[in-house]
Amino acid sequence: MFNSGLRRAAWVAACLSLAACGLQGPPIDTARAPDGAFGSNGDNDIAAINLSSWAFSAAGNLRNRPVEAARAVAAVDYLAGQLSSSPRWDALSPIVQGEMLQARQQVRGAVGITPDAPSQRVVTSLVLYANALAANGDPALAAQYLAGPAFTLGPQGTAARLQDLPFLRETNIATQRANAAAGNGTGVSSSEAN
Repeated sequence: MFNSGLRRAAWVAACLSLAACGLQGPPIDTARAPDGAFGSNGDNDIAAINLSSWAFSAAGNLRNRPVEAARAVAAVDYLAGQLSSSPRWDALSPIVQGEMLQARQQVRGAVGITPDAPSQRVVTSLVLYANALAANGDPALAAQYLAGPAFTLGPQGTAARLQDLPFLRETNIATQRANAAAGNGTGVSSSEAN
C-alpha cells in the first residue's frame, strides 16, 4: 500500500513535470509595429484586431485594395505573436492564440511569404509597402519593400497577391474569435480601422 502511494505520487509528479515542459515551448516570434500601423486609435493591438477581423470577414473586402490587404496581412502576423507572448493577453484562450498562429501561416502561404520568415521583417516590409503605396500610388516603387528571401514570389508577385487575396476561412475564424475574445464584439469598417 505504501509502495502504491509512492508510485502514484511519482506518477503525478512526472505528469506535472511533463505538463510544465509542454507549456514552456519555444519562444513565439513577435514583431513590433510603429504607432498607427494598423489604424489610428492609438492601440496597435486593438487596431490590428479590428482591421484583421474586418478584412478577412468576407471574400471581397480586400479585392483591389492592396494597401488594406498589406496592412491586414501585417496585422495577422503581428497579432499571432502579440496574442501568444504579451503579458497583456495572458488570460486569452490558448485556443485563440493557437488559431492566430495558424492564421499567420495561412496568410503567409496565400501571399507567398516563407513560413519561417522573421515576423519583424514581414510586418515592417508590409507596413512600408502599404505606406509607400498609399502615399505615392506607384506600385512599382512601393513593391521594392517586398523584395528579399522572405517573399518567395518576388516584389511583383507578392504585390499581385495583395491585389486579390482569396477568402481565407481559417483566418476569418481566428480573427473573429480574437476580436470577440478581446471584447470588441464585431470588427469595424476599414475606414474606422484606418
